[in-house]
Amino acid sequence: MFTSFLFSSIAVFSIGGLVFGYRWFKNRVQGQEFLAFVPLAYTALLWAIFMWISGGFYGHDSWVIYGVLHLPYAPGFFMSAFAGEMSTLFWAPIAYGTAFSIPCILLMLRNHRNNLFPAAKKAFTLFAVIVISLSAGTYIHAERSKNVLPTYGYEHGGGYSSTDLTPYDVTNPYHKLPTIKGESTFIIENSDEMPVLDGAEAAYPVYSAFANSVYKNVSSVMTSEKEVVSFTNTIYAYERLLSGEADIYFGAEPSKEQQMMAEKTGKELVMTPIGKEAFVFFVHPDNPVENLDIEQIKKIYSGEIKNWEEAGGNKEEIMPFQRPKNSGSQTLLEKIMGNTPIQKPLKEEVVQGMGGIIEQVADYRNVENAIGFSFRYFATGMRKNEDIKLLGVNGIKPDSENISNETYPFTASLYAITLKSNQNKQIEPFLQWMQGPQGQELVEEVGYVKLTDQ
Repeated sequence: MFTSFLFSSIAVFSIGGLVFGYRWFKNRVQGQEFLAFVPLAYTALLWAIFMWISGGFYGHDSWVIYGVLHLPYAPGFFMSAFAGEMSTLFWAPIAYGTAFSIPCILLMLRNHRNNLFPAAKKAFTLFAVIVISLSAGTYIHAERSKNVLPTYGYEHGGGYSSTDLTPYDVTNPYHKLPTIKGESTFIIENSDEMPVLDGAEAAYPVYSAFANSVYKNVSSVMTSEKEVVSFTNTIYAYERLLSGEADIYFGAEPSKEQQMMAEKTGKELVMTPIGKEAFVFFVHPDNPVENLDIEQIKKIYSGEIKNWEEAGGNKEEIMPFQRPKNSGSQTLLEKIMGNTPIQKPLKEEVVQGMGGIIEQVADYRNVENAIGFSFRYFATGMRKNEDIKLLGVNGIKPDSENISNETYPFTASLYAITLKSNQNKQIEPFLQWMQGPQGQELVEEVGYVKLTDQ
């Protein structure tokens, strides 16, 4: 889909190509008409070469060389970098080269109606180079598109969150955080003693509700003193815990890499379960598949099962989405897969500042042949999507009862993780309160399953 910037660039270079193509033909040397195809052939060949070198990824460093080899187009490339429209690297020179050749072709046809112009063979050779190069580059792009999708991007939480967290902010006077019945049995009045909370996106409503009930005047503290309730998502929040910037991390169990990170820094983790959750797989409602067994899940994510027909569904290629490395949900998928290798995840390209492009794991697209995974609360509550269908696993649905009694195979714990070396004396009683009746009341009100009947 053309953006307004890309369309404008194509228009400008096309007009320039028409003007210079006409002027060139008028001043050409007889018999050298074939040179009218050189600009287009040059760009097409270079594009194909650099598509091959980069694997079709416009964020690859090699495209800098491509830009140098198209130095006359530098102003357009420079502007495209700021606009985040890197496809201008292809379309601007192609538009110019195509437009340059059009008046030449028309004039050649007019001047050589009854006989083939002398340079026809050379022109045909250049035309073949153009067709072959564009076909090769297009093929590389098409193959890449099977695993790299257009990005959705994160618009919330300073770029860390895929959903709007405002309704769960303690500073939001219209927040929808649940409150406990009566007065809290545990209160932290001194802001200097308030543990700094951080964690996973799906856990944010829980620990915000905790702070809202336990931290006295938390909204004022957040506004004027320090950010005691923060959110930087799973990966960065865990790093903040180890560095001492955060006191309590909320989320699923840490990944192997995160555990090794703690060991390398000489930090001992204390994992306190505060609730139960289900790790769920979901598909589009039109997908006839209702249940998968664990072996089928492992085969889908290893790439052994590639078509839904092999799992009792329609004859469609499976599009299996994953989550970023070291995220809570990806860590649980790795735990399920065990020693079975996971296939490479679908990717998406994301434009960064100054026109840079990076690849990241693609966010879930709810198309009919897709399958994704998440925590039940996040998929059905916090980022509620009524247009997905949760799958049973081994014939057991991920409902509250099956999570509570742990008959659902992928029941997981929601943890409050701390460092044993942390000297804040309020942490231990705070954790006990979370596991007590009032803390568990909030856990359940938010949408998770409480530990036990209180």
